Amino acid sequence: MTGEKVVLHGAQETLLITLCATAGESHLPDSLLKDRFAARALAQIDYDFDRLKIDRDMMIGIALRAHVIDGWTCDFLGAHPEATVLHLGCGLDSRVFRIAPSANVRWFDVDYPDVIALRQRLYPAREGCTLLPSSVTEPDWLDAVPQDRQAFVIAEGLLPYLPAEEVVLLLERVTNHLPGGELAFDAYSRLGLTLIAWQPSVRATGAKLHWSLDDPDELLRQFPDLELVEELLGYGSGGYDPAQVARMSLVARVVVPVMGMIPALSRIGGLLRFRF
Repeated sequence: MTGEKVVLHGAQETLLITLCATAGESHLPDSLLKDRFAARALAQIDYDFDRLKIDRDMMIGIALRAHVIDGWTCDFLGAHPEATVLHLGCGLDSRVFRIAPSANVRWFDVDYPDVIALRQRLYPAREGCTLLPSSVTEPDWLDAVPQDRQAFVIAEGLLPYLPAEEVVLLLERVTNHLPGGELAFDAYSRLGLTLIAWQPSVRATGAKLHWSLDDPDELLRQFPDLELVEELLGYGSGGYDPAQVARMSLVARVVVPVMGMIPALSRIGGLLRFRF
């Protein structure tokens, strides 16, 4: 195979899980995400994706997560057409191309310098989108983000890989820097974190997970100015479309509803949307 040679390790390598899953889901005849941008990027990469062992269920699950956050982003931009969007730990996610915000939106993709350099080789430049090459845990990158607009902050597939103290510092810096807005991310209970760590795809990268959230109230106690707008648990409840679960394997179609009936399992993971 010829293409862009990619050598990543640990948490950084997990960005390839997301890319492979969204690209793979886009090739399914009943695709939800229809992410041709991810599919095109994947085709340019020289990497053994088979080692990640991404199956149809994972493709659908990750595409569903992305679809929900895309929808939240579009809702926010509909209400704030000149907003700022911060995509933290953007990896190789093609969200800015999927959503295609208007030129009035200021969009910032933030990730490690080597990841941003890879993005530049795989994706075209887009007007209104600024790439910030920095670890999200470094404070200086925020200096490039103006403070005059409402903001939608996305941290998809990021926070669980950060130490708990870094999560707190990151959220403090971002919410203190901006005048207001919303914050969207995925979070997992301690049990959920253990289960994710044993997924073959995550084990293949050697990534370590650290931050867990058993209940949103934990975060609200740390950040009294946050307001929980929406919480979606699992695949079969809230805004997660059961029709998407129906696309999964027979095992998943049986297991997911059962998990939803058991409190400890229903709360192993979900998507959270806060207002600040």
